[in-house]
Amino acid sequence: MNLRTAEEDESASVSGREIDVPGEIEWQMLNKWKFFIHGAALFSGLSAVLYPVVVLKTRQQVGQCRVSCVGTAASIVKSEGIRGLYRGFGTSLTGTIPARALYMAALEVTKSEVGGLAVRLGCPEATAAAAANAVGGLSAAVAAQLVWTPVDVVSQRLMVCNVNDPNCRYVNGIDACKKIVRNDGVRGLYRGFGISILTYAPSNAVWWASYSVAQRAVWGGIGCYYSRRDGGGGGEGVGIRPDSKTVMAVQGVSAAMAGGVSALITTPMDTIKTRMQVLDGGGGGDENNGGGKRGGGPSFGQTVRSLVKEGGWMACYRGLGPRWASMSISATTMITTYEFLKRVSAKTQEVLT
Repeated sequence: MNLRTAEEDESASVSGREIDVPGEIEWQMLNKWKFFIHGAALFSGLSAVLYPVVVLKTRQQVGQCRVSCVGTAASIVKSEGIRGLYRGFGTSLTGTIPARALYMAALEVTKSEVGGLAVRLGCPEATAAAAANAVGGLSAAVAAQLVWTPVDVVSQRLMVCNVNDPNCRYVNGIDACKKIVRNDGVRGLYRGFGISILTYAPSNAVWWASYSVAQRAVWGGIGCYYSRRDGGGGGEGVGIRPDSKTVMAVQGVSAAMAGGVSALITTPMDTIKTRMQVLDGGGGGDENNGGGKRGGGPSFGQTVRSLVKEGGWMACYRGLGPRWASMSISATTMITTYEFLKRVSAKTQEVLT
């Protein structure tokens, strides 16, 4: 008995009227070629739409004085034009494709294996689904960071170049990569890797588990609504099959709820990670090497002390507004895009059986 079968069997147990919730499309039901090709195109477009919010979040986290999100955006556009909101986008997009491929593969394989194992061990369906989503999100984040951390370091350097050090000059992503390696060695590209794992792995586990719980709660609420509307039992035994728009709406609302929870929990670690990746401990540098001394990146402790000195412990929540918005909007668009991707990539004959 796999997780999808369990979900279908449990669909009638949602409180109120019976809701025939669509079953999960699992890894073995997907056409892998279509999944990765379509996924690369869809998520590249999604990254382009959301990238300016990431730039704003990064600028706010690195800045030494508190400026509103609107003020930061206005300052960037005034001094650098609209292109300033897309600094480092080419580098980010180049890394997004392989990182997303690793992420999706690790997520789906882990969810399928852990969910099936949990069901076979006798776990309730809701527990099995939450556990499968949490472990899947955890493994996906770790796999993706192997590619994403170097890309993140380079793209974030490009985002804030000239902000903290007027002498800092990077021609493009390749030039920035060369200067980082010359300055700090290959390990410079993995600056903040450990804290990235500590940020994104729990964040993904919390997000996917919260998404599973939120989705079930929303479906339960819909069931209760229909039950009350029909007079508390007039529709007993009559199933409700939601249309595709309702399914997408439930997925989007659940994703936004999970994104908000995850942002609130993980923003301090993300702020510290961003500073470690883009600031030089030695302060300064020259035009040829992009700033800083070899191996001069700030430590975790130095970064925390600097933040607290600048604005107290609440400084660790700099960028919370745009990060909350980014994660909620990104989560909503990502999950609806992701579920759409899985539907168009499904092997129809397997899904229907």
